[in-house]
Amino acid sequence: MADSRIAFRLYETAEQVAADTAWRVLAAARQSIAARGRFQLVLAGGRTPQAAYTLLVEQVADWDRWHIFFGDERCLAPDDPERNSLTAARILLDQGPIPAVHWHPIPAEQGAELAAARYATLIRPRLPFDLVLLGMGEDGHTASLFPGHAIAPEALVMPVHQAPKPPPERVSLTPSALASSRAILILVTGIGKREALADWRRGADLPVARVASAGQRVEVLMDRAAAGE
Repeated sequence: MADSRIAFRLYETAEQVAADTAWRVLAAARQSIAARGRFQLVLAGGRTPQAAYTLLVEQVADWDRWHIFFGDERCLAPDDPERNSLTAARILLDQGPIPAVHWHPIPAEQGAELAAARYATLIRPRLPFDLVLLGMGEDGHTASLFPGHAIAPEALVMPVHQAPKPPPERVSLTPSALASSRAILILVTGIGKREALADWRRGADLPVARVASAGQRVEVLMDRAAAGE
């Protein structure tokens, strides 16, 4: 059986998932800034997270207290449109709300091994994060943690080689780093995710399940297409 500590929330549409994600991020930011003076957020790639980011920039927040990190990155040039950091920057950074000095992309253009080592050095003294956003792939992967790929249990960030989807070279935070957060939101939308989501809820050993089971406070926001309910 799936971990009963994980809360699965059902929404009618992906748009509703994005809207509630934006609301939850803002609420977490207010709470974190009030308690610790800053908000450390780990971003995910994908259409639904991007829709949530678009909604976020329309809101009033203490943007100068936000610090942005990334769950994974593709080993591509910094200006490649397939980079997670570039897509998010166009929404959150280029629109002006978050100071550039608080933007912490993974330097994946330096190669998977070096980038993983450098990002681990960056995030280690900053843990725990306040909120981690994640998606889930049709195979149950999350960030760039893929089924069948070994994960070093002591690492915070790992190089990924021969990923089953392009590009093959990537960098990913590990379950240890992702679960070192005060809260995790996992966004699962679209009919293509239905089989993997069902497998996860039946207790399958998927990468997303490993991350979720290690977290302290985990909520899965899913639309009806993915949930099949």
